[in-house]
Amino acid sequence: MSQGVIYLIAFSLTALLTGIVRRYALRHNILDFPNARSSHRVPTPRGGGVAFVTVFIVLLVWGFWSHKVSLGFFVAMVGGGLAVAVTGWLDDRYRLSVRIRALVHAGVALWALFWLGGMKTLDVGWGRVELGLIGLFVGFLGIVWMINLFNFMDGIDGLAASEAIVVALVSGLLLWDKGDVSLATVTWLLAAVCAGFLVWNWAPARIFMGDVGSGFLGYSFAVFAIFSENAGTVPLLAWGILLGVFLTDATLTLLRRIVQRERWYEAHRSHVYQLAVQAGYSHSQVTVAVVAINLVLAVLSYLALRWASSLTLVTLASMGALSLLWFWLRKLFSGNMSTPVQFGS
Repeated sequence: MSQGVIYLIAFSLTALLTGIVRRYALRHNILDFPNARSSHRVPTPRGGGVAFVTVFIVLLVWGFWSHKVSLGFFVAMVGGGLAVAVTGWLDDRYRLSVRIRALVHAGVALWALFWLGGMKTLDVGWGRVELGLIGLFVGFLGIVWMINLFNFMDGIDGLAASEAIVVALVSGLLLWDKGDVSLATVTWLLAAVCAGFLVWNWAPARIFMGDVGSGFLGYSFAVFAIFSENAGTVPLLAWGILLGVFLTDATLTLLRRIVQRERWYEAHRSHVYQLAVQAGYSHSQVTVAVVAINLVLAVLSYLALRWASSLTLVTLASMGALSLLWFWLRKLFSGNMSTPVQFGS
């Protein structure tokens, strides 16, 4: 069976299963009701991430069974990914406490680092820096933050799924160019299942992915990044460039809320992408804008890998530019809140 057919099957199965999950959610009243912090006005089914998580896990099992996926990567992804997804599903249904979620996220971070062999060095372009125990600490924080980061950024129709598709497609190309066909295939499969879900999630969304999906995506990209860093293919810094939009908006917004002594762990609508919707831009317009920025970052990540010595410089420049853009957009949108909001759902 050709790879193209497999991607098509992954897309089709996810689209079909998402429709089934949507009917189940409607039947059992698993709905996201609008509130003061929401960016939607219509009660919408949630938990749709179950569909693409299920299909993707099945594909990983098939990959491992056919000796296309290594043991360490497989156990890290399936074991930790299922734990994150199940916890997310329970949270979507019953609203788990922050403490329970934090314990699970910490546990899966340690699980992943164990099976991936930690993170002993960091490729900075001109060489590799020995990290020692600091690598474990950085890796631990990185995985936990990525799980929550995608959750924070999954606030408007199509955004998280579109980000995942672009990052997965581009990272697959970079991995393929570096000779890691196995991980490239895995990332493209993730793109395929996310595309199948996006059929239902594009504005106006007919179902949300919920924590079951957003947490799984964040965990997956964290595992991909550490695995490829350790394998010496696509460096962690290049992944940082690709994920720059989400990293910048989520991190700077969190820091701002902490500095202002707000309850940073509570739901809110103060991310830049949310302010854009409140300023009058539609969900589709904001998502397309993020995809456009991602494509620019894709080119930068490719150039950084081609000119290896510039990797750190390009990473810092990209993050600096995104940070300046974040501050400017925040000021711009905050001054236009009188414009009627165009909700996508």
